[in-house]
Amino acid sequence: MNALAPLSAQVKPTEPLHRRAAINSDANVLPQIYNENINIAVWQRNLESTLTEAVNTLINTNALKPLELALSPDNAFDQLIKALKPTEQNYNEAKALCEDIALLIEMFCCLFDLKRAGLRLKVLNNPMCPRFHVDKIPCRLVATYQGVATQWLNHSDVDRSKLGAGNLGKPDEESGLFTSTSHINQLNQGDIALLKGEYWDENEGAGLVHRSPPVAANEQRLLLTLDFI
Repeated sequence: MNALAPLSAQVKPTEPLHRRAAINSDANVLPQIYNENINIAVWQRNLESTLTEAVNTLINTNALKPLELALSPDNAFDQLIKALKPTEQNYNEAKALCEDIALLIEMFCCLFDLKRAGLRLKVLNNPMCPRFHVDKIPCRLVATYQGVATQWLNHSDVDRSKLGAGNLGKPDEESGLFTSTSHINQLNQGDIALLKGEYWDENEGAGLVHRSPPVAANEQRLLLTLDFI
């Protein structure tokens, strides 16, 4: 797959209207995050069965440990393999996962004209951020390799005064943050999503509202995030 066009190749629209999602089964949907009316761009990707099986094997054999790394496209694969320290028995599975992550790092860095990306990879048994919130960052890539994926709300469905302390201690479903649970959108396993945050230029007050999904008992998620450095 060819890497996506860098920042310098993108053209911003001149008529900001409202914030909405850009969703497609083609990776070329991702550069739409540069549209000021878009606050989430989703590449609806179907994971190949070999990658899914590799991830399942790594999780079931406890071969994955939490990783926090700063990686460049040039060294991503080598550094990931070095950090995961696969055994001879699970090397092929680790290789498949690391190759996929390295590709996403290449795409992410190319798209945003970055030399490095900040990676977090973690197996989760509980929601990492269970309340709806916005991130004070420019943009983040999220991908769930196994398990339930990130939930998010359309900008038009959110009463932002109910975020944080504005919820008065009430659960999201009762605080008035949104009026119906039918407004909750959810990514799918394998999807690649770019979530625009509050620190994106001229996006204050419009960062994507999202949360980690509830995780059923005995269920595990493998979550990848990439951030600007």
